[in-house]
Amino acid sequence: MKKLFTPRQVARAIDVSESSVKRWCDKGAIETRYTAGGHRRIPLPELLEFLRTSKIELVNPVALGLPAASAGTPRVLHRSSEQLSEALLAGDEHLCRQITLELFLAEHSLSTICDEVFATAFRSVGDCWEDGSAEIYQERRASEIALRLLHELRSLLPAIPADAPVAVGGAVSGDHYTLGTTMAELVLRDAKWNAVSLGDNLPFSTIAAAIKEQRPQLFWLSCSHIEDADEFVAGYNELYEEFGLDVAFVIGGFALTEDLRKQMKYSSHCDNLQQLERFAQTLSGALSSKKTKQSH
Repeated sequence: MKKLFTPRQVARAIDVSESSVKRWCDKGAIETRYTAGGHRRIPLPELLEFLRTSKIELVNPVALGLPAASAGTPRVLHRSSEQLSEALLAGDEHLCRQITLELFLAEHSLSTICDEVFATAFRSVGDCWEDGSAEIYQERRASEIALRLLHELRSLLPAIPADAPVAVGGAVSGDHYTLGTTMAELVLRDAKWNAVSLGDNLPFSTIAAAIKEQRPQLFWLSCSHIEDADEFVAGYNELYEEFGLDVAFVIGGFALTEDLRKQMKYSSHCDNLQQLERFAQTLSGALSSKKTKQSH
């Protein structure tokens, strides 16, 4: 997918005059790069950020190499979830991408899209697999499609500021569910955190090594499956005792029962990604205030 566009190409995509696009570039409304000859070039992530915040409609997405809008753009979350579930089971990656990008360009936050569309769609896919109305390969294929879409959304976000707070996270040994931690990374990056998912099936020892090396302000743990509850709690508590005073621990996932949480210490337990986003925004504000006070 092409990532740099001329003002003329952008004007064609959003059905405005080229002079309007140039004016937005010169005013800094759209982050713009310049060639050696002084010509404006507009990065796709920064353009999409401008469209999302200004609510200017992308009339001709094909001009930017994006899927054409479907008839009746799916902006209603519930219906979009149903459409996405059906498209995932059918293996229709083009339609999945179309639904996802239309929602991304609408007024919905990525945390809302992940919670109310992706997570809901995958519960439906899982239900179909469990009741025998879908094959295992359909569920696995759906997961691969979803991961590609989430990584594509990540590539469409503007660059993270160099001084952004750092977050790392993942899923522990025995938990092979990658979507949860991938969505957490995406939501945190949308909240302007330098967030990196470490992946799934991670021993606590290697998570500890990552925290030592990366020195994050936030660590998230996505728990979709726990093989041995006692081993999990012991390993987690050891990790928290080592780093919990310096790093905000955020836990979430449907495998975390109330009984397990009572045995754990953490900064926040999030039932969904919208809660994670709110916690991260609050923590980011606190870190920024602390840095300002230290500089005076």
